[in-house]
Amino acid sequence: MSSKQKDNLLDGASATVHTDSKQRISIQDKATSDQKPEKDTKRILVVDDEEGIVKVVKMYLEYHDYEVITASDGQEGLDKAKTEKPDVIVLDLMLPRMNGYKVCGLLKKDTRYAKIPVILFTAKAQEKDVKLGEEVGADAYITKPFEPEVLLSKIEELLKE
Repeated sequence: MSSKQKDNLLDGASATVHTDSKQRISIQDKATSDQKPEKDTKRILVVDDEEGIVKVVKMYLEYHDYEVITASDGQEGLDKAKTEKPDVIVLDLMLPRMNGYKVCGLLKKDTRYAKIPVILFTAKAQEKDVKLGEEVGADAYITKPFEPEVLLSKIEELLKE
């Protein structure tokens, strides 16, 4: 990154973050990047207690013009889902305070939030885990480690439904 770009970041200029398939991150000053047309920004709630995963997912989705809200435990995720009303929820299963199955089940049983698509996003890859995800109403299941393009594609698919 050039010193001019660093100065712009320090001056409050916005930046975008690029990730490639190996999840390397680079920052580019938005003032020098191609401007994308304005569109209705969709909100994604990412609930995960792994800070590194949250940062990568948040930066990747923001680069693709999504507004990203985060939560680091199940209770906070449930609360933010209710107050922020995101367009999609990306939800880890193994969370402090309340696991992702419980969060998903509570949201899907409540008619006010049942239509919000939920992607279970977890390292738990056994068939019984996927089946339990279906039982609590999850709309999709993505296992970690993951390809960012797969997550993005699933989010876009669920937003079209």
